[in-house]
Amino acid sequence: MSALPTGLYRHIKGNHYYVYGTAVHTETRETMVIYAAESGDNEVWVRPITMFTEMVETRQGTVPRFSFVGEKHAITNE
Repeated sequence: MSALPTGLYRHIKGNHYYVYGTAVHTETRETMVIYAAESGDNEVWVRPITMFTEMVETRQGTVPRFSFVGEKHAITNE
């Protein structure tokens, strides 16, 4: 299983998500990232690690879909 640091990540659209860790899909053996929005309805999501860590094209160029921010901490609108 691939290692991915737990903690806070920023999506390319600006939202923040907390990564709890990774898990392995029982049928495909694909590594999945387990995460939830930092604010919102407390839903927990999974996404293939290949998709979570991929680079995407934006107007600013090629950037990571999710960027590691660091340990979990309060987010301010500064």
